[in-house]
Order: sequence, then structure tokens, then C-alpha cells
Amino acid sequence: MKVGILSGGGDAPGINAVIRAVARRGIQSYGDKVVGIRDGWRGLLEGTFMALDLSTVSGILPRGGSILGTSRTNPFKRDKGPEQIMENTAKAGLEAVIAIGGDDTLSVAHKMADYGLKCVGVPKTIDNDLVGTDYTFGFNTAVAIATEALDRLHTTAEAHNRVIILEVMGRYTGHIALEAGLAGGADVILIPEKPFDIEEVCEYIRRRQKRGRNFSLIVVAEGAKPKGGKEIVYSESIDEFGHISLGGVGYYLGKEIEKCTGIETRVVVLGHLQRGGSPTAFDRILATRFGIAAIDLAHEGKFDCMVALQGNKIVSVPLKDVVGKRKTVDMELYDIASVFFG
Repeated sequence: MKVGILSGGGDAPGINAVIRAVARRGIQSYGDKVVGIRDGWRGLLEGTFMALDLSTVSGILPRGGSILGTSRTNPFKRDKGPEQIMENTAKAGLEAVIAIGGDDTLSVAHKMADYGLKCVGVPKTIDNDLVGTDYTFGFNTAVAIATEALDRLHTTAEAHNRVIILEVMGRYTGHIALEAGLAGGADVILIPEKPFDIEEVCEYIRRRQKRGRNFSLIVVAEGAKPKGGKEIVYSESIDEFGHISLGGVGYYLGKEIEKCTGIETRVVVLGHLQRGGSPTAFDRILATRFGIAAIDLAHEGKFDCMVALQGNKIVSVPLKDVVGKRKTVDMELYDIASVFFG
């Protein structure tokens, strides 16, 4: 079988581990020819490929990013984009495509099934908000990086009697903010699922002052918003999947907290540090398991589905049950974290 593989959307630590697993399993177990598709769905639109062999994927397990590149290209926003993809797929002789991505990338894979594309999805998002799977690879790494940042910010906040706000990724869900905040001992955690009251946030800070704790750490997801308000945006530009650029909620909070409490406040935006660098051991193993399962599903003829982790088992889930939906934060875990607010 000749199999293509692409990575779409934002990069996440572990993509290369998936590529490596697909290539090794496909070549060694099935005698496949494995082809890398460059820059996500753009590569199938433009017909840009690279051969993947055992030598090409050697040594990429611990590497961040994607050796194939990635993009937020939506073929359905291009004139006859789906037809172009099918034409280039046929020209390249691809019998199956493995798409590594989040909801946007996988929604394209699902729609392309109507055009005859045989596709298996691999869930990838550091936000961990895809339904059908307990975890997506990249999330564990992002949480580890955010937790380390909190550990470092703790000492400088205490030394200067400051409030320090850490803004992390999380457009629609607060999985990173919640788990990193809980692990890093944050004094307040703000997530998109629960709009915040700035006066309540300031009250947590005052409560700490009364106990002689003259510093506070706040973790906020980029998509968090005040009660009755809207998300704070970095830019009004919209990508091909309709997403606006979020960012700035940390600075909004900083100004409001200084105004409300008079305490010096600093803001750290973690940004793409959460995406970069080597994946954790957990993400390397999960990505490897996903890659093996994806190529196996292709050979079983199970297309228009996604590999997923449920419990400790890798299973397949129909893409129709995944795309267009969102896995939000477990509010029971948020309630546990809130015990330590203030």
C-alpha cells in the first residue's frame, strides 16, 4: 500500500513520533511505501510530497515541530479544492492518507470522505479538547512547560510581593490552565468554561494578604473572559477555519488587579513555548501508539475514523462523532483546584 501522511493546524510536541511510528510500522510490517505530504492539506492541494523511509525518520522521536511542516489550510475555502486534492492523491498513487491534527484538520478529513478520500485521523492538539479521546499528544508537554513556568514565577513573585499572571493557551477550553495551575500551586485559575468576576479575583488576593501572603500567582487561559464580556483578541484577522487570534486577557487582568488592589502586577504570556521543544515521555509513547494504530487501521480498511486513547487502550472512533464537538474541562477537577484559591 502507498500511504500518505500529513500534519495540519498548530504544531504540537509528538508529531514526529507519529510520523516515525507510521513509517516504521508501514515499511517493516506491511511493505508499504510511505509518503510525507508537506504543510498539511496545502501539500495535497499543491502536490508537494517527500519520500519517507527508515533513514528519513531515524532520530526524529525526540524532536518537536514537524519534519513535514504544517499549515492551517482549508481546502474547502479554495475553488475546487476538494477536487484538486483527489486529483493529486490519484496522481501520487496514494491509497490512504493519515491526517494528524485537531478539529479543523480532522473536519476536512471527514468531509473529504464524501469525495472518496480514504483517511485515518490522529488526534493532535495541545488544548486536549477533542472528544472521543482521553488525551491528545502534546497536551502533557504543554502542561509540564506551564507548570515549570509557575514554579519559576513563584519565587520571583514572592521576592517582590507581586501578583504575577501567567497566560497560557486554551482558546475554548481551560485544560492546560487547570492542570498546570493545580500542579503549580496557582492561587487563582481562570478558564473559558467559567467566566470570571474581577472583584472575586481581587478578593482572593486580599484574602491571601490577610494571611500574610503578599504575593499571588494567577493562571489564565487565553480564551477566558469576564462575566458578561467577550474574549479579548490580539488581532481581528480570521484564519481559513474562522478562528480569530486571541491574546491579551493577561494584560487586561493585570491592569484591573492593580487598579482594584494597588498591588504591583506583572504578566507573562507563555505563548508558543508551550508548543516548542521535545515532547515528554508520556507524549512520545502516546504519539507512537497512535501512529502504530493509525497504519494498522488503514490496512484493516477502517477509514473516516480517528485513533483514540480511552482508559489505557487505543481504540478507533468515527470522525462523525468527533468533529464539530468540544471536550470541556471536568468541573469536578476545577472544584478541587478552587479549594486552593486565595
